[in-house]
Amino acid sequence: MVEKAFLKNPIILALDVDALSEVHRILDQVGDLVGAIKLGPRLVYRYGADLVAHCARVAPVFVDNKYFDIPSTMVAAIKASFEAGATLATVHAMSGREALVELAKLEKELNKIRPFKILAVTILTSWDESSYPPVMQQKPVVDHVYSLAKLVKECGLSGVVCSAHELELLKDIDLYKVTPGIRPKSSSVDDQKRVMNPLSAINAGAAALVIGRPIFENPNPKQVMIDILKELGL
Repeated sequence: MVEKAFLKNPIILALDVDALSEVHRILDQVGDLVGAIKLGPRLVYRYGADLVAHCARVAPVFVDNKYFDIPSTMVAAIKASFEAGATLATVHAMSGREALVELAKLEKELNKIRPFKILAVTILTSWDESSYPPVMQQKPVVDHVYSLAKLVKECGLSGVVCSAHELELLKDIDLYKVTPGIRPKSSSVDDQKRVMNPLSAINAGAAALVIGRPIFENPNPKQVMIDILKELGL
């Protein structure tokens, strides 16, 4: 179930655009309908904390910069994201046990101020087995996802980002699961490889769904949002 203290509804709108004018255009149309707003490097590095603060006045903000560095740098980056107004932020689960333990301590401290989640990214939804770098073991994607999610839980963090196709696999690991690669039935899969429609993903155990291009590239993004929420019974 979606944690209402975090999101207005399960739909996280991924603003995968470059121009501030596009941000305003999209939010003017669907800002009142989305559960949260995802901002990645292409916007955050251009417009900084001011954009995070602006979007946070519309809906909770998910800063998706996927930090992967030494523990102290990742802790500092998450603090900066929180201070800018983020409600969710991502790190890579592959950053290792030491970093994840430190981040779990930070998550607990920040939640004394306001609700906040650090989400650990398992395996990108644009990857399949053929995408691995040479240093990774040639195991099925699901094996890597399960191993990383288990590590995240052991280290004390409360959430992961994973494909909807791994939700069944992770059902016994108590984590807040955010799933990108969500495509309404009539949409193109674009550059994603492991995709699922919204209702199927929620039924499989997703807490929140990341959807971008199928909403904002549609001629009528508001109607797309209305249709998705109706499909979910919201």
